[in-house]
Amino acid sequence: MNPCIPGTTQCPHGKNCRPELYGTSGEKALAVIKRENPMVMAPIVKEGTPVIMNYCCDRVWVWVDNSSVVVRVPIIG
Repeated sequence: MNPCIPGTTQCPHGKNCRPELYGTSGEKALAVIKRENPMVMAPIVKEGTPVIMNYCCDRVWVWVDNSSVVVRVPIIG
């Protein structure tokens, strides 16, 4: 497993999943994730949008619906 942070050899520490963010707004989820771990990338992605399928331990996909509500539990990957 290679982390996606250029020049690093270890993954950032922190939570692996955030079930408490399910059902919140995407922007709120992003703010919480970035506050808890600024080393993690957290792109907000509309449900159904194709994304790269590689595993990155420094990325959390924030999946939202048309109303910008989080529709999947945000997890590292």
